[in-house]
Amino acid sequence: MSHVRRFDHVGITVADLDVVTAFFVALGLEVEGRAFVEGEFLETVCGIPDSRTEIVMLKSPGDGARLELARFVRPESVPGSPAAMANELGLRNVSFEVNDLQAAVDWAASVGYGLVGGIGEYEGTWRMAYVRGPEGIIVSLAERVG
Repeated sequence: MSHVRRFDHVGITVADLDVVTAFFVALGLEVEGRAFVEGEFLETVCGIPDSRTEIVMLKSPGDGARLELARFVRPESVPGSPAAMANELGLRNVSFEVNDLQAAVDWAASVGYGLVGGIGEYEGTWRMAYVRGPEGIIVSLAERVG
């Protein structure tokens, strides 16, 4: 018996919710909602007493996969490693299939976010690139080819 019913979302804690939200909206995600969460529920789930967070829930077009961005109001966020590479333990990238990889990479560069490495092709079926987005988030962009 599987315990999982469906995939719901990936959550990322950020310092500047507006900047990170704007990046993902410009990439093509849609804002599903924005709210503050605090109280017993949040304290119990995250294990941080007296915590308060502001979240933005984003969804991708079509399949509706979701991305939760959270900014802690209380307590202040603890700095991560914005220069982390893909082999550092922990969540390292969030990935999206795109229609035109080169156009997406060019757009990212035009707003100040460059490639981590280069554009690679896997067995004639996928082209992929890692873009270092806001706050060091690695955004994997993949285009089906062939």
